[in-house]
Amino acid sequence: MQTIDIDNIPLHYTVSGSGKPLIMMHGWGCNHSTLASVEAVASQSHTVYNVDFPGFGETPEPDSVWGVEEYTLLIEKMVHKLGIERPSLLGHSFGGRVGILYASRNEVDKLILVDAAGVKPRRKLKYYIKVYSFKLMKRWLRLLHGRKQADAIIDRQRAKRGSDDYANATPTMRAILSKVVNEDLKAVMPDVKAPTLLIWGENDTATPLGDAKIMERLIPDAGLVSFPGCGHYSFLDNPRQFAAVLASFLTSGS
Repeated sequence: MQTIDIDNIPLHYTVSGSGKPLIMMHGWGCNHSTLASVEAVASQSHTVYNVDFPGFGETPEPDSVWGVEEYTLLIEKMVHKLGIERPSLLGHSFGGRVGILYASRNEVDKLILVDAAGVKPRRKLKYYIKVYSFKLMKRWLRLLHGRKQADAIIDRQRAKRGSDDYANATPTMRAILSKVVNEDLKAVMPDVKAPTLLIWGENDTATPLGDAKIMERLIPDAGLVSFPGCGHYSFLDNPRQFAAVLASFLTSGS
C-alpha cells in the first residue's frame, strides 16, 4: 500500500503494472482488494491505481458527512498531486458514481462502469409511507425522550431495518450512505465525453440492468455488455468473459 495525504486524509492505494494510468474505485462496503482480479487484468496494459475510499480499507472515514461531490474532489486532488494526466477510470457500484461525476468535468481517456450506481431508484408508494412514518416516529420520540436518547433509539431501529451495508457502518458512514444513494447523476451523464464501457450482470438487483440502459442512452459514447446469470459482482460471477471484454476495451483505440 502507498499513502498520499489529501486535506489531512491519508488516502491509501496500490500501484501495479505499467502504461497509461487507470484509477480503480471500489463499491460500498468493499475496498481495493475486492477489485484484485480486475486489477490483475488491467495492469497488463495500464498503470493501475487502486484506491481505498475514505471509510473503507486502510483509509480512515471522513470527519463530516460526504456526498459524491466530496469523494470526487478527493480523486481529483489525488490525480493533481500525483501528476496523473488523462487517466482512465473504472468504478464498481458506488465507485461508478465517482467515475461518472469525475468524467463529466475532467478529461478522461476511457470510463468503465461495472454494475455502477448513479441512477436514483424509482420508489413505490410503500417506500414513502415507510419514510414518512419513520419521520413521524422520530419527532414523537424526541418529544418524549429528548434529542440525544431519541437519536440513539432511532439509530438502533435503522440498523435493524436497513441493509447490511447500513447496519455494519459507523454513524458517520451511515449518514454518508443515506446521502449518496439518493443522489441522481443522470443530469451530468451527457457531459461524459470519454468512450464508456458498461459491464453488467443481468441479475443485478442492487443496480438493475435498467440503470445500465439509462446510462447507455444518456452517455454519448457508451456501449453495454451484459452477462446472463450474473449479479452485482459480474467480475466475480463471470471472471473469464469479464477479463476478455475489459482487456479488449482497454487496448482498443478510442
